[in-house]
Amino acid sequence: MHEPTRGPSGTGTGSSDGPGTGLETRTGAAAGHRPPGSTARPAAAGKRRTGALAGAAGAVLVLACAGGVVAAGSLMPVAASSRSLEAPAAAVPAGTSTGVCPGPARLLEGTEAGTDPQFKPESDTAATSVTAAVLGTAGVLPGSRLSRLDGSSAAEIAKDSGAPAPEGPRQELLAGALAGRTVDQVTVLSADAVANQKASAAAAMKFTATDGDLQGTAAANCQQPSNDQWIAGASTTVGRTSVLVLSNASSSPATVNLELYGAKGQIQAPGSRGLLVAPGTTRSVVLAGLAPGEEQLGLRVRSSGGPVAAVIQQSVLRGLTPGGVDFITPGAAPATRQVMTGVDIQDAAGIAALTAKSGYKDAAPALQITVPGPSDAVVEIKLYGRDGQKALPAGGVVTAKAGSVTEVSLAGVPAGHYTVAASSDVSFVAATRVSRGLQANQPSDVAWAASGIRLGSQHVVAVPQGGGRELVFGALDGRATITYSAITADGKVRTPATADIAGGTTASIAVPEKADGADVVGYVVSAAGDPAYGAVLVGQEGRSDVATMAFQPPAAGQETVPVALGF
Repeated sequence: MHEPTRGPSGTGTGSSDGPGTGLETRTGAAAGHRPPGSTARPAAAGKRRTGALAGAAGAVLVLACAGGVVAAGSLMPVAASSRSLEAPAAAVPAGTSTGVCPGPARLLEGTEAGTDPQFKPESDTAATSVTAAVLGTAGVLPGSRLSRLDGSSAAEIAKDSGAPAPEGPRQELLAGALAGRTVDQVTVLSADAVANQKASAAAAMKFTATDGDLQGTAAANCQQPSNDQWIAGASTTVGRTSVLVLSNASSSPATVNLELYGAKGQIQAPGSRGLLVAPGTTRSVVLAGLAPGEEQLGLRVRSSGGPVAAVIQQSVLRGLTPGGVDFITPGAAPATRQVMTGVDIQDAAGIAALTAKSGYKDAAPALQITVPGPSDAVVEIKLYGRDGQKALPAGGVVTAKAGSVTEVSLAGVPAGHYTVAASSDVSFVAATRVSRGLQANQPSDVAWAASGIRLGSQHVVAVPQGGGRELVFGALDGRATITYSAITADGKVRTPATADIAGGTTASIAVPEKADGADVVGYVVSAAGDPAYGAVLVGQEGRSDVATMAFQPPAAGQETVPVALGF
């Protein structure tokens, strides 16, 4: 069947004899193309009517045939090309292991609330350093380095050692180490992949000061950047300064949105969305400008584009008395169980006497619970000490309101190191406050223990240099065996030791300053048996300084992702 002839306007030139059927066909002179001034002949008109009837009959036939095809098609098997197939899994090349280390703690200068702040210089005694450890595999030490956020080099840890050794006997573990390198800004630890496997690496930053308003010790793991993270433990009441520091170590801009939760529910804060962090830069946000007067504040930090490292620099000033400094790092994502170890609790009577004084309410140990969902959470809290579980005076069961933050005091148990386990049938986020110093009007310190992950195999744990350092392990429901090997500054992984942890207990292992004459910079830790958790507890002899750092996840193996092709 021929296409209808189109006129200049793009519409069909239908017949002038009666209503058009829309199915007419025309070719040549029979289609009614006449020279100007010519007249139609009766015979031609008859032919046109005959052609129209023939076209209509043909169209009916075509439509009938098409209907038959459709009907028949519904009974025919589906072509192989239209079947649903699972997307094949494709191996993703291993990338560089990255950890972003916070810069030194600094005092805020006068600035408009909520904007990027300016900082005063730190005190005369303030010092900030980074300690790092990188583990080699298959006889190869990954190329690794400490860099500034803008990409310029701060220190080389190991050069690229080339291809891995051929298959054969098990290779002795190698390590690259950086012991207490002084830094004055945000830095980035990076370690290259080897044999398409991510490198096992870790770094920790430590800040100390013995004078000024920021007296105390703050330590933090250098964080793997992420597009979604949770931080608990901030406060914006009088005398408490909380500054969220966002660092973008990627090559892509990051747009950050914040969700804030307080004691009375979620906080809708103008200026909390669309925060741009350019590549290789840091952006600081004063949280009091977004949520003033909050005793307990929980945050969710989400970014689109480049991933960011998020940390809260928090300091306390009680009148003219320094109350501590800390870097609060992200913990585990919302889950029905959260575990925090490395929790140091002081004498119960001393805490009671101190917190009875005005301005010292937050000098007591406490668990902070954030429930982001729409349902209340009934949370059961258990404390595991050196010789077993200790009962909380209030009973250990609390209802945490949906969409808000709830604080639970952990005071009243004997002094010692603890593992705090909280469980519920509703997902929540948690962190535990640790404090030291029992004398009013004397400098004290504060730290937040983030919720950690269950220990597996070959965690690399960086240990800050100087002061007292302890590895703290907690086992919950059953017995766990911990194997730990010291990493020393000369690049050796020392002979492993083993600790058997009974279920429902917490064990502490003092970290020596040296092993075989070399400084200890970290550990390789593995766990077997029932679930176990670990942290590094940092202090300073003769001072009320404290900091705690949960163990980081081990290096991930080769990953695969489903890939679907289409158009």
